Amino acid sequence: MRKLLRRGAAAFAAAASLVLMSLNATPAQADSSAIASGMTWTVLAKGTNGTIRVGADSATDAYNGDTAATATLPMLCLRVNGSAVPGGITPDFYAGWARGTVAATPPVLGKSLTSRATADAICAQYYGADWREAEFHDGRYGANLEASGGWSFWAYGYVPDGTRFWTAINDQPSQPLELR
Repeated sequence: MRKLLRRGAAAFAAAASLVLMSLNATPAQADSSAIASGMTWTVLAKGTNGTIRVGADSATDAYNGDTAATATLPMLCLRVNGSAVPGGITPDFYAGWARGTVAATPPVLGKSLTSRATADAICAQYYGADWREAEFHDGRYGANLEASGGWSFWAYGYVPDGTRFWTAINDQPSQPLELR
């Protein structure tokens, strides 16, 4: 447990040193065979009433990762609070409703994301204890939002346009340092 706490503290220190960097950071170019990669998402659409759709675009590689872990990018955070689906959004498998709010952290070095617990702690540091890293399957659909989809989701919140951000995926090795 102490070892895990020390690693978490080191990750926080690395993330804190990057706070002053721009939210418009771009992925680093690197030899993908030598450096682990992570999956990134972007803003796909903005709706009414403060809603936003985030998800995969043509640059996203959900299976192998699309951005070297040496890149410094914001991380997508989510607070699930049971928000009902707002009018104008019809959730489906590819564009579900996340039942909450999203926000982006200041830029974080991908290779500092050594576990989901570390990533979740960074979200909690910036936004509060009930925030965690957003995950590929957070979009829900169906009569009572009982089914989980993928590739994108709608939520309340604000994330800057033109920004890529680290997003978790729980069933593929496409996270920096295989975060799953």
